[in-house]
Amino acid sequence: MHFTNHSHQNPNSFMLMGIPSLEASHFWIAFLFCSMYALAVLSNMAVLLVVHSEPVLHQPMYLFLCILSIIDLVLCTSIVPKLLALFWANAAEITFEACAVQMFFIRGFSAIESGVLLAMAFDRYLAICRPLHYGLLLPPGAVGKLGAAAVFRGLGLMTPLTCLLARLKYCSQVVAHSYCEHMAVVKLACGGTQPNNIYGIIAATLVVGTDCICIAFSYALILQVVLGLSSKEARIKTFGTCSSHLGVILLFYTPGLFSFYTQRFGQHMPWHIHILLADLYLIVPPMLNPIIYGMKTKQIRDGALRFLKQGTAQS
Repeated sequence: MHFTNHSHQNPNSFMLMGIPSLEASHFWIAFLFCSMYALAVLSNMAVLLVVHSEPVLHQPMYLFLCILSIIDLVLCTSIVPKLLALFWANAAEITFEACAVQMFFIRGFSAIESGVLLAMAFDRYLAICRPLHYGLLLPPGAVGKLGAAAVFRGLGLMTPLTCLLARLKYCSQVVAHSYCEHMAVVKLACGGTQPNNIYGIIAATLVVGTDCICIAFSYALILQVVLGLSSKEARIKTFGTCSSHLGVILLFYTPGLFSFYTQRFGQHMPWHIHILLADLYLIVPPMLNPIIYGMKTKQIRDGALRFLKQGTAQS
């Protein structure tokens, strides 16, 4: 695939390079991404259908899980279809508007997911530390309000980041990435990128830093209560209700932070590793999140089995 750089103040389109040094493997890598995307879509849709069809699951914990599934569907869908078109059909061109929209959805919904994970940590704190007041402090209607707050915060913080792209003068149209990753696009500018860089770091650090601190504080209080329980079985059972959420938190934050900061400070890491990590970060968590909850949460497993039995009986 051959690209030519041109200087444009306001380019009509960009050209996505894919994964440098692995161009010969694009066709086969796409099969892996396609399989992971299909599993992510099917598993998250299954969670949504199970929770919708089981009235007993209409509780804050499972409603938050539904919000998480919707966010994961948006995140992986914002990248995979275009990525498959690039790898299988060499459809490297993407309009400036489509690039900005893709970047907005990726950054915005990643910030929303961080907020939802914080709300889920608050839910676990109330369920374990304030069980007698759980229903009063977190009624089902509060889930929608917390979800809306996460949406407004995430999109509100990431909208200026996307708008800042329009003020840049671009010296190249070739994006050295498989999607419109913010820093990869900013690097195409001829200069004046300091506001973009500073705001990007501040916004990401503000969202992730604040949420991680609050989540850690919630789990410190939870751990204090769990360690105060009289029996070992009670401690294991109580903390086991948090294991799925902890797994999802680690799966979301660890590769995300690693990818974000190595993009800026990991100059010695091969570029194709950067890009593979960034691609997998948007595909692997949406694929594994519903599986983690499905394996660790008995209510989800039982609901899925009943849903499958009903579908088999009707057919």
